[in-house]
Parts: sequence; C-alpha cells; structure tokens
Amino acid sequence: MTGPVIDLGELRHEPEPARLPRPSRANGRPLRCALVLLLALVTLAAAGPPTRRAVVTLPARLGADVMVAGDLFLVIDPITPQTPQRRLAAFRLPGGEPVWQAPLPAQGRYWGVTPLAGMLLVTGYEMDSEGRGTLTVALDRATGAYRWQQPGRASELADGNLLLYSGGEDEPVSMRAVDPCCGTVRWQLTGTRGEVNYRDSGHGVDRVVFSRANGPIEVRDATTGAVLARTDARPTGGGAYTTVQLIDDLVLTVGGAPSMVTAYGLDRLDQRWRTPADEALYPVDCGPVICLQTQSRGIRAVDRATGQQVWSSDRWGWVWPHAGELVATMLSSAGPGSEQLVVLDPWTGRVLADLDRWELAGSDPGAPMIGLRRHPNGGLLVAELDVRAGTARVLDVLPDASGLCQASVDRLLCRRSDGSYGLWQLPD
Repeated sequence: MTGPVIDLGELRHEPEPARLPRPSRANGRPLRCALVLLLALVTLAAAGPPTRRAVVTLPARLGADVMVAGDLFLVIDPITPQTPQRRLAAFRLPGGEPVWQAPLPAQGRYWGVTPLAGMLLVTGYEMDSEGRGTLTVALDRATGAYRWQQPGRASELADGNLLLYSGGEDEPVSMRAVDPCCGTVRWQLTGTRGEVNYRDSGHGVDRVVFSRANGPIEVRDATTGAVLARTDARPTGGGAYTTVQLIDDLVLTVGGAPSMVTAYGLDRLDQRWRTPADEALYPVDCGPVICLQTQSRGIRAVDRATGQQVWSSDRWGWVWPHAGELVATMLSSAGPGSEQLVVLDPWTGRVLADLDRWELAGSDPGAPMIGLRRHPNGGLLVAELDVRAGTARVLDVLPDASGLCQASVDRLLCRRSDGSYGLWQLPD
C-alpha cells in the first residue's frame, strides 16, 4: 500500500531555465555566468504556485540506514531499547508497497547492499568481543529469508562468485571466494598481514593485488586464487613503500628514500616507469592520466605510459574522471556542504567549464550527475550537471527535502525533515 504523498516540487512544461554556458577566455565570463544562474534562480522562485505533483513517501525513522537495490527500497531500523535487534524492511519501487520484513542476525551498522543471483547481500560492521569487523549477510531477495553469512565485505567476481575481504592495516587479512548460493568457500587466504587492492573489469573483480610493507607484492587470479606474478618491490636506496594502488592495468607504489612513484604492469609486475614522488601521497585515476595527490593537496598529473608530468596545480582538492572529462573540486571551497566544481581537460589541466557550487547526490552506475544546493526559501535546489557540455540545468526545487539524496537512472531519493524519504521522478 502507498502511504500519504508529499509535494517535492514540480517540473513545469514552460521553457527550461537558462543553462550555464561553457565559459570562454574572456575575463568577464565568470561574472556573466553567475548572473545567468542568479536570474534562473530568481525566475524559478518568483514563478506562481506550481501544480502539486504526488511523490511517494517511503517510511524511515531518524537514525535508520536506508539503501536502494534496483526496485527495492530497504530500511534498517535503528537500535532502540524497545527494538534491540535490527530489522530490515523492503518496499517496492516506485509505488512504495511493503514487500517483506526480516530480522538481521548481527548488531552493528549496515552500509551497503548488492543484489546478486536472486539475493540481497547486506554488508556492515559487526561488533564482537574482539572489536569491530565487517560482515556480509545473504537474504533471499523475494522473501527476505536468511541464507548465510560470512565475515568480510562482498564484491562480485568475474565468474559470478563472490570475493569476501576483511582486515588490513593492523589486522590480519582474510580473503575468500564463495559460491553465492550457499556461501561454500572456493579458495581462501587468511592469517596474513598486508594490504589488498582489487580490480573490477566492469564484469566483476578479476585481479587481486596483495602487498606487504617490507615484503613482496603478488598478483592473484581472483576467480581461482592462483598467483600470477610476484616481485620484491621494496624501493632501492632504503625505506619501504607507503602506498600501493591499483589503477586499471598498473600497480603503483609510493615510497623509498628518496620517495619515488613506481609503476608495474599488473599481470607480470614488470617495471614500467619511475618518477620522483615530490610529496605525492597516493595516485588516483584521472582517466587518460594518473593524478598524484600531494601533501599540500595539490595535484600532479603524469602520463600513464611514461610517468612524465603533463601538468600540475595547487588549486584543486579532489579529482575524478566522468564522461571522458575530469571533474575537480576547488581547494579553496573545501568543507562541509557544497563545493565549487570545475571541468578540466585531463591532458592539460585547463579549465573547460565552471559548474558553480553544488553538493553531489550519491549515484548508481549510469545515473546522471545531480547537484544539490540549499534553497533560500527552504528545501533543495536540484540541477543536472552535464560534464561534457559544461552546463548545470536547474530541474526543480524540493521544498520538503533535507538531504542524503541518491540518484538512480531516472529517480531521485531524498530524506525529508521528518526522517522519511521522498522519491522524485527525474525528467528526461
């Protein structure tokens, strides 16, 4: 059954607000862009009362953990003196009809869910006598019936099985591949200390990289556990590597004396290139290049093939690839809430567009990039950020939304001020 509806605004069929244009090199362009956005917001706020559009209300109490898995909205109730055991409830989207409820076998904070092979894999933190550990619980997707549970967080393997990983840092590492139907272990590696990275090929995890601070690095086939390559990657000149990162077909280490960034081919661990670290803390994926995040939170971009620097800047905080371009946050805008977003050319670091200040909604694979901003009259202003076009298209104002939004391909889920959630249909 569907609960009472709320009004989260309306997408009107009048001409859409002016897009924020791609800036030119003219000095006055940033001011004109700001004026265009201001005019769009004033026009939107001054428009007459919108026709009310029904939006499904999805129940959740303050403190609940919520997740979306395909066409299911999942709510895990908070722990209270009256409800000491956590309970998961499933509601069918887009209507919000209740489907089932199921008790969860372990206490703790649940933070992820993966639909796979007719099941829901719910992952979170389990509190036990030895402290906090990760745990994955498998439930039947149709009924919520309990199937099995295993320590670790789950990722789908390329062959359809699951990789469960826990530990790291100061805790022993545990990795196991299990059959999703019943949790039967296919291979496992337990009781060792080190760091684990793995690669998702787009069709599941296919490679696992295991490294020790003062020992070898090894690459394993994720589906069989077989060791494909092993090398002693300890830096020359003394010291140890402090970071190991896997980016596509490269294994990158940072460390040594003097500190260097070294790239190895994934399957054979053959050294490809070395470059001075120059305060680099860790490498990140920047599409066609690799970005090195420095201690001062500046960025150095290097060529993937050679390690040669192609550009550097101390203006950007976080960077990530999206739609063939590079999105960055301006370092001076860092902090809680919205941040200044720009689009960069990955090869030159040149600013292609200024998307203005937004807080990004969480998004599922294939979902549009949705920006959020507090509206002066309350609620949230919602815009679609088109990275390729360099524009921010204002979609609507959600007057009763308070945050914690998640975008899927065609819907936006946001928490309301009373703790419940509203589901809003994204326009084409």
